[in-house]
Amino acid sequence: MTTPPSTRTRREVLVSTCATPLALLAGAKSIHGAPSPPNVLFILADDFGYADLSCYGRRDYTTPHIDKLATQGIMFKQAYANSAVCTASRVAIITGRYQYRLPIGLEEPLVGRKIGLPPEHPTIASLLRKAGYGTTLIGKWHLGQLPDYGPLQSGYDHFWGFRAGALDYFTHKNAGPQSNTEDLWDGDVRIHQNGYLTDLLGQQAIRSINGYVRDKKPFFISLHFNAPHWPWEGPDDEAVAQAHGPNLGAFDSGTLKTYASMVGEMDAEVGRILKALDAAGGANNTIVIFTSDNGGERFSDTWPFTGKKTELLEGGLRIPAIVRWPGHIKPGSTTSQVAMHMDWVPTLLAAAGGTPDPAFPSDGINLLPMLTRNATPIPRRVYWRFRGHSQEAVRDGDMKYLKINDNTFLFNVVHDPLERANLKNRQPDVYKRLVQSYDEWQATMLPIDPLSFTDGFGPSRLADHYGPPSSPPAAPGRGAAPAAKKR
Repeated sequence: MTTPPSTRTRREVLVSTCATPLALLAGAKSIHGAPSPPNVLFILADDFGYADLSCYGRRDYTTPHIDKLATQGIMFKQAYANSAVCTASRVAIITGRYQYRLPIGLEEPLVGRKIGLPPEHPTIASLLRKAGYGTTLIGKWHLGQLPDYGPLQSGYDHFWGFRAGALDYFTHKNAGPQSNTEDLWDGDVRIHQNGYLTDLLGQQAIRSINGYVRDKKPFFISLHFNAPHWPWEGPDDEAVAQAHGPNLGAFDSGTLKTYASMVGEMDAEVGRILKALDAAGGANNTIVIFTSDNGGERFSDTWPFTGKKTELLEGGLRIPAIVRWPGHIKPGSTTSQVAMHMDWVPTLLAAAGGTPDPAFPSDGINLLPMLTRNATPIPRRVYWRFRGHSQEAVRDGDMKYLKINDNTFLFNVVHDPLERANLKNRQPDVYKRLVQSYDEWQATMLPIDPLSFTDGFGPSRLADHYGPPSSPPAAPGRGAAPAAKKR
């Protein structure tokens, strides 16, 4: 049965879902017996596909530590990235709003342009810091360069990581080994440190956890791994790093075996971090979230979906999302709630007892009722756009409107996750309603910036992205093929 279209306004949804009493959230107790706010460990993988965890269906390797996290908490079956690329998604994660409200959110992704996240805009880090939390970002930033932009300018007390979109795992440069592009930072000071980057980030996370627990200070740690983003280098591939050309993302490298080793090392680091959290005595009062910034790249598994990063097909948007919170979330549970990156800000503020900034209302919803009370999933309507290939999408209930260049579609993505059966002629009223809804939503966002960077895969990069010429040759005696029509 098709879920009926959502008729509730975002305000109604927010009011209903924000009614979680703080008494429900009382996990650990302070020395005075009052509830202690929960710590938050937010783990973000990079370009990690929906089925890249064995608990989500990966078949050629296993991820035992993250799988264990899933058995101890809840798995989202319908979690979405706010965008099909990293910069835009990270804007939504950190602000809780559609990325299209900010110029930096129009970059697909940020490449070289002097633009970034405005320091005056509230973030999950700045809002939790106001609530008494210590805030740390470890790993990838990719929301603008110094001196105008950076984690320390946007609510984080501490930063250890890199600022650009990708980094070699061994040289810690964002170009070839002979380039002067080292991009590893401790705060706003550039540093040099040897080691495989996934391991270094995990070690920093453990140090940060131990410090906060020792100081008895509630913490928000954003651990943004670069894994398994290119360059394709496992922990034993330092020789590969030294032989790289200037383009770390070249399409003449990588194998499934290498990808498995990269994911395996990230999984091992997650295991070490969770073991350290338990040893420090902080596990029972810590919300642990594991998710990805967007859909998978060329070696990812996105089954049962089609599409990759940079594409608004389900495979470019669907992501794994796991949450553990002992005593509050039923172990081994799942939810079919449609969730977006922008939901984490209202959710974590509700859990922490923090206060949103009324001047910058979230576009997301508070997921706590679904997490802690097994509440019935809320039908909702969510939107995407992507300048590359003129893509548009709306998910409303089970139905999805999709536009790629001049081709338009209507899918039931619950019954047809591969997005094969185009229902727009069978259900014209639904199709027209979603197109109209998209146009109304689009009018409330910033217009598309023709100067913004965008990217995507084509036949010169991925063989399975081949396509016929835009005007196929005429069949004998039948005239030219009709031109493609707009929606």
